[in-house]
Amino acid sequence: MPILFPALAPYETGFLDRPDDNRIFFALSGNPAGKPALLLHGGPGSGMSDSARRHFDPAVWRIIQFDQRGCGKSAPDAGDFDNSLADNTTRHLIGDIEALRERLRVESWLVFGSSWGATLALAYAQAFPEYVRAIILAGVTTTRWAEIDWLYNGLSIFLPEAWEKFTAAIPEPFRNRHPVAAYHALLNDPDPAVRHKAAFDWHHWEAGSISAEPQAGLPARWQDPAFVLARARLCVHYFGNRAWLEDGQLLREAYRLAGIPGLLIQGRLDLQGPPATAFALAKAWPGSELVMIENAGHSTADEGMAEAIMTAANRFADHA
Repeated sequence: MPILFPALAPYETGFLDRPDDNRIFFALSGNPAGKPALLLHGGPGSGMSDSARRHFDPAVWRIIQFDQRGCGKSAPDAGDFDNSLADNTTRHLIGDIEALRERLRVESWLVFGSSWGATLALAYAQAFPEYVRAIILAGVTTTRWAEIDWLYNGLSIFLPEAWEKFTAAIPEPFRNRHPVAAYHALLNDPDPAVRHKAAFDWHHWEAGSISAEPQAGLPARWQDPAFVLARARLCVHYFGNRAWLEDGQLLREAYRLAGIPGLLIQGRLDLQGPPATAFALAKAWPGSELVMIENAGHSTADEGMAEAIMTAANRFADHA
């Protein structure tokens, strides 16, 4: 196992109140006078994690995290059936990031994102490059339709047993739909039993491909019914709407990141976010560098991933 920095409790937490009545929970850790680093979690809907901040030297960095709309301690919760998620889009998340930067009086910061967090980091940095000093991405995604379709359809060629269970759980009226659309319908069904079953079926499918190491059931966090329901609803909401991005937009507009140093940390065996996306982004982004971790999958806990993230953070400490 990689040697991370010691477990770290936030020195400050709070809520960012937004004009549309969303309340965004944030946490600050590390050195209050340190270099600002914004950590964007994946999912969508996974919420901030204690382990993510352990990649950053707490003596050097002012570590900034927040629960994206609908998840963690932010409100309203995406698992609530009366929450239509109409005010939960990529544009809203970018607005939340900017509001948080202004609230914390950050002039510019290093931005780190993994998985969906990588997509959000890219979208934010392309919208506000003047506030981004450096970027670290792990398990690189840009949420193109080809990436979404691969994760919930094409990946079946590697996981036929799990795929059979994933699709067999879709009732007959929805079998002719793409799995993302079918599960969107199930996760918005009036019957709470239908919603909760669909949430766990969704997560059982994802759990089989998140790491290069064999998985024995769901991770502990994914056994919480409230957590999986909120996360699954956010996943189908964002992926069903293709993250409100034009297809390929983040690759086409990577030129906006010119002058911002970036490290892309990618597992060679990443089934959820195949290396082709990181490779294409590195070619399109002037000043970026691709670091391929040969034996790793999508998880930042896989062999070599944590070490690479920590090395990248230490490298950018002089630039941030």
